[in-house]
Amino acid sequence: MQISLNTSKWYDRLWASFIFFTRLPLWRLHQPPRECYRSVVEYWPLTGWLTAGVMAAVVYFGSIWMPYPVAVLLAIASRILLTGALHEDGLCDFFDGFGGGGNDRQRILDIMKDSRTGTYGVLGIVLYGLLLLATLVSMPRTMAALTILAADPFAKMVAGQIIMMMPYARNEEESKAKTVYRKMSITAGIRLAAQGLLPLAAYIYVWRNAGIDWQILIFAPCIVMYMLYLLIWKRLHGYTGDCCGALFLLVELTFYIAAASMV
Repeated sequence: MQISLNTSKWYDRLWASFIFFTRLPLWRLHQPPRECYRSVVEYWPLTGWLTAGVMAAVVYFGSIWMPYPVAVLLAIASRILLTGALHEDGLCDFFDGFGGGGNDRQRILDIMKDSRTGTYGVLGIVLYGLLLLATLVSMPRTMAALTILAADPFAKMVAGQIIMMMPYARNEEESKAKTVYRKMSITAGIRLAAQGLLPLAAYIYVWRNAGIDWQILIFAPCIVMYMLYLLIWKRLHGYTGDCCGALFLLVELTFYIAAASMV
């Protein structure tokens, strides 16, 4: 018997988000109804509070007793382990599909679904990793840690808008996760915005007297998001889970580049 969201507990959708977006064995404690996984994007930025917290802690405390670049690398690795490289896998598939698929919609989708990583994916993830490392290392330890705390949830909030901007590119049976995200209600949208904007507001407040331009921090990632939206719409006329992961990482990277440029 299928259980609807109306009969689920208040915490089921939140619990489903942490199960979906991390590799923590929370499913051993409680398994939400399958329908709850359709709304995991609504709590995506909140999972970023966890991943960002772990990453920031490794950067800040790790750099006390080891070289700073090593601490940053370990912080990046900690998030990859915590998420099971979910978003990085999406970024690789995104680069492969859009790099090798040309303007052929079905070919792009087929390449993105292929478990093998091609040249575009390898080059893309290497360049992304180098840029991520370079931007974080260019910041002082405290600033890097605080920037991570703001950038991760904010980027997930921005990237999550894609499900409201276009339909899913495949049907549910063809989806890797066998789940199609539902569109958000007004209440869910407000909740999503709060999760992403509260850490950003705190970040801007802390650095308000340090020459941080909040307009660049907000608008540069949003511009990149819009440009990627136009690309995805032109090629696919719909999003996939890989697109969501790629959007998050590229929007977040833009935030780091913008913050690093103000150091």
